[in-house]
Amino acid sequence: MSKQYFGAIELGGTKTNVMVADADNHQLAKKVFPTLSPDETIADICNFFKSTISSEGIKLESIGIGSFGPVDLHPESKTFGYITSTPKPGWQFVNIKGNIESALNIQTRIDTDVNAAALGEYSCKSMNTIKNMVYITIGTGIGAGIIINGNLVHGLVHPEFGHIHLPHDKRIDPFPGICPYHRDCFEGLASGPALTERWRMPADEIPQDHVAWDLEGEYIAYAVSDLICTVSPEKIILGGGVMHRYYLYDIIRTKTVSIINRYIRSKYLEESIGDYITAPRLKSDSGLIGALCLAVHADKPE
Repeated sequence: MSKQYFGAIELGGTKTNVMVADADNHQLAKKVFPTLSPDETIADICNFFKSTISSEGIKLESIGIGSFGPVDLHPESKTFGYITSTPKPGWQFVNIKGNIESALNIQTRIDTDVNAAALGEYSCKSMNTIKNMVYITIGTGIGAGIIINGNLVHGLVHPEFGHIHLPHDKRIDPFPGICPYHRDCFEGLASGPALTERWRMPADEIPQDHVAWDLEGEYIAYAVSDLICTVSPEKIILGGGVMHRYYLYDIIRTKTVSIINRYIRSKYLEESIGDYITAPRLKSDSGLIGALCLAVHADKPE
């Protein structure tokens, strides 16, 4: 039997990652390019797969898509597979699933980019004893992929964790927030673009000793504490471009323990907070490997 190959797409708000690999993640081809307009980005995605299929003499069984959202994930919906009310200009109600399927004539399975990242991390062997976990991405946008009893959480739509509201003391932080829908929600206060707007410099240029990072850590810690109290995960993974500032992890851990204030008693919080709130094991590949997992299981019901 010939080896089966699958496609993976991680469609982010700033950049798009694509890959062809087998089910064991032996990679045949991989590429990254900027996320431009829908037409340009879909053309770049399809050209990559067509070129790889032709040059390698293979066929793809299916393609997994992890996309920035919101995404309509209800198969019975008229807009199933669409990016819906995204704040990203030009991308509202783009049929990302349908356009890629029709251009390539290959079955796809779609979920949010952060759900794909959660799935990628959950596929790691180190997660064998864990059934409940959360992956939070903090970058151009903010979102969370939640796995409960081994399954991704969907529902009314999918979790939109970046748009929860957090304590915002405007005497200390008068910044109004940047979310076009909610102004000072989590994403409006703590995303990469919010950092840039608040401090008038690119987030990756803010010095380590700047007050920005203590405030950023506090907002993230409030969000993490909300998750601990509502979802009760066994592990919380923090990824995304903002979390490349690795000193943030200790700030967040310390503030989370302080906010919880020993109300929730667990050895994970009291003895091993460093293993409980962690960086992604797959580093920047979590979403792409999660998209590969979606492709491998594309024949399962949505």
